Amino acid sequence: MLYELRIYDCCPGRLPALLNRFQNTTLKIWERHGIKQAGFWTTVIGSHNHRLTYFLVWESLAEREKKFAAFQADPEWIEKRAATEKPENGGPIVANVSSDILTPTAFSSVK
Repeated sequence: MLYELRIYDCCPGRLPALLNRFQNTTLKIWERHGIKQAGFWTTVIGSHNHRLTYFLVWESLAEREKKFAAFQADPEWIEKRAATEKPENGGPIVANVSSDILTPTAFSSVK
């Protein structure tokens, strides 16, 4: 099992728009593509109060490559992402994305 740690740093004031997009659009499209999430977090205390952190769960790198590529090419995703980032809707939402693929250690409580 592999875990993908993804961190999104939002443009100023745009975290609510990102949370809305995940809740109302992205998760439904992920479900259609078989993408599994392991949790989402926002920062309560710390220097990044404009950040969304989440984990995706993968059986293999091949699964990730196939499913994530299909998601990114999904016409509904492309259309709705563009709509949420139009100037009249507040413009760009995410300033930076980082992604790390992690594997549990032998002594991890998560396998």
